[in-house]
Amino acid sequence: MTPDPSHAPALSAVVVNWNSGPHLRGALDALFAYLPGGDWDVTVVDNASSDGSEASAEGRGARCRLLRNTGNRGFGAAVNQALAATAAPFVLIVNPDCRIEPESVATLAAALRADGECGLAGPAVFGDDGVVQGSARGDPDMLTGLFGRSSVLRRLLPASAAARRNVRDAELAGAGRGGARVDWVSGACMLVRRRALEAVGGFDERYFLYWEDADLCRRLRAAGWSVRYVPAARVRHAGGVSARAAGPAAARAFHESAFLYYATHVAPGRWSVRRWLAWTLLRVRCFWAMGRVIVSGR
Repeated sequence: MTPDPSHAPALSAVVVNWNSGPHLRGALDALFAYLPGGDWDVTVVDNASSDGSEASAEGRGARCRLLRNTGNRGFGAAVNQALAATAAPFVLIVNPDCRIEPESVATLAAALRADGECGLAGPAVFGDDGVVQGSARGDPDMLTGLFGRSSVLRRLLPASAAARRNVRDAELAGAGRGGARVDWVSGACMLVRRRALEAVGGFDERYFLYWEDADLCRRLRAAGWSVRYVPAARVRHAGGVSARAAGPAAARAFHESAFLYYATHVAPGRWSVRRWLAWTLLRVRCFWAMGRVIVSGR
């Protein structure tokens, strides 16, 4: 049944779950405690979890809906599934290992309302240790693999132009409640204007896991929308919970999605030298990363 916009809440939160253990319960508890006002609902899409974590979405009343899939559809496809089942004008997409903090969603919503061209806003994302994880980013390019959020070179050369272009959180920490325009923000938590999402066809379901946030933000900007980083809004993010459960498959998905992004947005020519250089480097890096996961026993 198609949702009726005339009876839709002002905001719908969407959580995609896959074997997130106790984290989903914490994420839902925070949503129920801190979503603004009373005009909201929550949709949890479970991608065939085997750990029973989806049960945390049951028994929470009419505000919370659980959609169970018989297989793992991937993150983007599951979000699109939830979007088709809701009609709210604002959609909060949040990972099951994230906990929103008080006033954060209201702050993101205010930033969207203040800028009619803004299609998506993201908060500052902190780990459980209180360290900022790096959510305000520059468009990925060939140097992102060398100076990205978790790279060795970025830690060694944090003041370099490449490092500062790829991760801009420190530079924008004082941006104020309205935030600042950026290329893209982490998909761990983002508030999106439904009209903007529909204008670009939602998430690209070719991305099973990883990089779908960078792709979405790039397509939104190409369609005339802007993306904002709003550091006055904050979430806590444990990070990598489902990825650890997936083991080597997550490493493979990361690198496959990285190449898909690069081939789509950076080097679209089929015979581009840069495209195939990226493919080669990513294949080598993928084998190395998968080997590390296997050796560590994760």
